[in-house]
Amino acid sequence: MLLKLEAGDARPLHEQVAAAVRRAVGEGECAPGERLPPARELAAALGVNANTVLRALRALRDEGVLEFRRGRGVTVAQGADRRAELLDAVRRLVADAAHAGFGREELVEMIRGLE
Repeated sequence: MLLKLEAGDARPLHEQVAAAVRRAVGEGECAPGERLPPARELAAALGVNANTVLRALRALRDEGVLEFRRGRGVTVAQGADRRAELLDAVRRLVADAAHAGFGREELVEMIRGLE
């Protein structure tokens, strides 16, 4: 898995790492069920602290993109490819709404109005 961090990105490093993994999953670079390299290897490849990578992996686990399995390491969750794409789209939507002056609650109300 080839991950890259953007040098000019102002987001915290753990969010950048999570976004890079999410992007790799969404683009099919990592298939559901595939095992990720150990956190230390990812950290070394990205030039960040292993705790930063672990924090990102835990966030992705909480989002349902990754699964932690004792004895099997960290694997990509089933359906994670589609979920990762959708999460990125939602993040872009929230950012676009904020740029247009709408808060999250207003955005949620707009979405509810679509039902």
